Amino acid sequence: MTLYSCCLILLLFMWNTAAYGPNQRAQKKGDIILGGLFPIHFGVAAKDQDLKSRPESVECIRYNFRGFRWLQAMIFAIEEINSSPNLLPNMTLGYRIFDTCNTVSKALEATLSFVAQNKIDSLNLDEFCNCSEHIPSTIAVVGATGSGVSTAVANLLGLFYIPQVSYASSSRLLSNKNQFKSFLRTIPNDEHQATAMADIIEYFRWNWVGTIAADDDYGRPGIEKFREEAEERDICIDFSELISQYSDEEEIQQVVEVIQNSTARVIVVFSSGPDLEPLIKEIVRRNITGKIWLASEAWASSSLIAMPEFFRVIGSTIGFALKAGQIPGFREFLQKVHPKKSTNNGFAKEFWEETFNCYLPDGSKNSPASASFHKAHEEGLGIGNSTTAFRPPCTGDENITSVETPYMDYTHLRISYNVYLAVYSIAHALQDIYTCTPGKGLFTNGSCADIKKVEAWQVLKHLRHLNFTNNMGEQVDFDEFGDLVGNYSIINWHLSPEDGSVVFEEVGHYNVYAKKGERLFINENKILWSGFSKEVPFSNCSRDCLPGTRKGIIEGEPTCCFECVDCPDGEYSDETDASACDKCPEDYWSNENHTSCIPKQIEFLSWTEPFGIALTLFAVLGIFLTSFVLGVFTKFRNTPIVKATNRELSYLLLFSLLCCFSSSLFFIGEPQNWTCRLRQPAFGISFVLCISCILVKTNRVLLVFEAKIPTSLHRKWWGLNLQFLLVFLCTFVQIVICVIWLYTAPPSSYRNHELEDEIIFITCHEGSLMALGFLIGYTCLLAAICFFFAFKSRKLPENFNEAKFITFSMLIFFIVWISFIPAYASTYGKFVSAVEVIAILAASFGLLACIFFNKVYIILFKPSRNTIEEVRCSTAAHAFKVAARATLRRSNVSRKRSNSLGGSTGSTPSSSISSKSNHEDPFPLPASAERQRQQQRGCKQKVSFGSGTVTLSLSFEEPQKNAMANRNTKRRNSLEAQNSDDSLMRHRALLPLQ
Repeated sequence: MTLYSCCLILLLFMWNTAAYGPNQRAQKKGDIILGGLFPIHFGVAAKDQDLKSRPESVECIRYNFRGFRWLQAMIFAIEEINSSPNLLPNMTLGYRIFDTCNTVSKALEATLSFVAQNKIDSLNLDEFCNCSEHIPSTIAVVGATGSGVSTAVANLLGLFYIPQVSYASSSRLLSNKNQFKSFLRTIPNDEHQATAMADIIEYFRWNWVGTIAADDDYGRPGIEKFREEAEERDICIDFSELISQYSDEEEIQQVVEVIQNSTARVIVVFSSGPDLEPLIKEIVRRNITGKIWLASEAWASSSLIAMPEFFRVIGSTIGFALKAGQIPGFREFLQKVHPKKSTNNGFAKEFWEETFNCYLPDGSKNSPASASFHKAHEEGLGIGNSTTAFRPPCTGDENITSVETPYMDYTHLRISYNVYLAVYSIAHALQDIYTCTPGKGLFTNGSCADIKKVEAWQVLKHLRHLNFTNNMGEQVDFDEFGDLVGNYSIINWHLSPEDGSVVFEEVGHYNVYAKKGERLFINENKILWSGFSKEVPFSNCSRDCLPGTRKGIIEGEPTCCFECVDCPDGEYSDETDASACDKCPEDYWSNENHTSCIPKQIEFLSWTEPFGIALTLFAVLGIFLTSFVLGVFTKFRNTPIVKATNRELSYLLLFSLLCCFSSSLFFIGEPQNWTCRLRQPAFGISFVLCISCILVKTNRVLLVFEAKIPTSLHRKWWGLNLQFLLVFLCTFVQIVICVIWLYTAPPSSYRNHELEDEIIFITCHEGSLMALGFLIGYTCLLAAICFFFAFKSRKLPENFNEAKFITFSMLIFFIVWISFIPAYASTYGKFVSAVEVIAILAASFGLLACIFFNKVYIILFKPSRNTIEEVRCSTAAHAFKVAARATLRRSNVSRKRSNSLGGSTGSTPSSSISSKSNHEDPFPLPASAERQRQQQRGCKQKVSFGSGTVTLSLSFEEPQKNAMANRNTKRRNSLEAQNSDDSLMRHRALLPLQ
């Protein structure tokens, strides 16, 4: 059994050696062996395996100079560690490095050799087999490059807990420690890169992009993370396509058609250079320009894409690059490479041939490089110079510095430095094992591993707890996911003015350690769009919405495709592309363009506006006229007209009218709390006082005239004090209403925002409309009672009651206030106050004009009518009219009785009343002479009835002295009426009131 196992393993080893000859690996012996996986070629030749014969290993094509430089970085780091006295002294590191050809199959083929060697060591066959060429097991692997390749390798190495430290695999899937137990890396994962890409798009205010991703474990997770970040930032994706270096021509054509027809100018690409190369070539062939390419780090500096002949298409590329590191002495090491000197590096020979486009004589026919060239040329793959059938032989004296290749581009060491850092990470883990103190180790009971018999899983344990400082002074430690958190440089592709090559200009950086919103820095002055322009390209589905508008959704379109909708009134937007308009504060309103808010217009019945000035002038005019009337009545207070109108009540009435006119001024101007609480009570009390005076004055005369015989009781009942008491009681009721109103629901100033959007109406909130209704209702009730008495007194002497004019004034009052109610209810804002002011002024002018203007006219312009005789004549005339009617009624009754008794006639009482039935005075006097005679002798009035005219005559003389004493005697002597009718006696008794 043991012999069988030994033979089996030897056969496996021999097969593996046949597949990977000496020229297909870089290998050096040492105490501890590190494995390496690098893409020395970009891919493999397509070959149809029909299985008619034994399948052959696929052939690698298209030499990768950068991949060889990365391999050189690993060898340089190992040699530097071996020569260091401080790191792993007395220990030598060896290496076994294989070419993955950027494919999973080749990478797994190489990984199997690592695993097989480890299994041989685990079987401990030294005592059975004499293995003089025994190579120690590989305790760690550096690589691979692509995330898809590393995923396959990690699955295999993880089964045996062999640590794998990748220098370029950034897929976030590899952070899953449940699946990839032994995977670590010295490059940040793509989660930060995808976020950075979304931040750049947001920075340039783009929202309409396309995405392209490699169809592998690098491209798919990366672009998926970008979609998540884009969605959070309201970035819309027009198209999303998958590509591969092995896609057929038809698939590439379809993707190019999509790119060409898309309106999105920004294209986000998560891919490696080899996967993207076929697509770019087709785009260049079609000359599709004007696109902005946002490149992931895997192709942002790829030599396959960054070519001058592609620049017109991809000259606007902005990409991410890893932070560059410094490797002292690496430049010189790169220059020392030579096929004859690099005996441990089986890839040096092919590198030399590819660099100088020649072949080394000892391998012109049999070397893999030469064979690859000839086969590729036959199949049209274009390796090297495809126009040359055969390469010239190499002299071996070629100067490596005389040729421009990516191999010698050591100005920005990014991936190369990651390789360097990966090797040093493993070396420091081994150093920790070497210097471990028993009892303080990481293993059971603090034990330490034996450096001479160290196993892969022990190295993995120390790598997880690694913490050291690199040559740049930075701390290196892997997090719980096996990742190193790093920063990105942002580069822009420029065309070198010196040699026309593509150079990568650093235009910013992305700091993953900074807080959100401060991670991205871009120097826009360094960016050249399309190689020459400084203007940022536009890549939005819709044009920006200007301030004053907002984005409106278009049905059936992505959210980034919108129409610009004007902000509604009262809302504004002061930024471009606002998603929603902001509402203005309560006291503000949007301006005409809706870009800002301005204070609302404040309106009230102002003193300075024309309407307010007009109302004020009318109120002042009313005050002036009332004051004028009061002055006239005061000056002529002893004249009969003034006395006949009850001058004390007239004074009080005029004072109340002054208050009415003055109260209207409280409704003008900006409403304040105190004016709101004062104006309605002032108006209500003033009008009640005014109407109470008219009511008491009118009712007093009416009651006296209708009394049978005025007695001392009537005089006492209608004395001056009692009149004022009645006025006070009527007014007191209104005062009580106002006090209750002000106590329970006081009016207050109110800023009304609801009537009109752009205007704030400052009005008075009345507190209680019911209270206002009681106030106006009570006033109207008194006016109605006053109207009733005035109408009833319409036949009394004008000197006493002015019944006709008071009736008119009350009608005006009712018309005004009945009209006021619908007007008050239908108006708003400052016009509410204006309506009430107009009602107050109209009612006040009506009362003033109807009651006092006639009297003032007589006093000032008709003084002849302002005499005691005129007043007495008016009073007597009224008395005689009443007496005559009574006499005629009696005469008619007597005549009817006589006719009923057979035509007998009865005597009639003698009187100075003469009846003329069918004739007139034959010698009438002229009107002026008649008026003069009446003034001298007395008064004569004619009363017409249906059957004739009754002439009433009254003569009286009044000496200058003792006029009051002789008045009654002459009145009795001048009137010799035989009719002792009670009504005549009642009116005669009233005469002393004058």
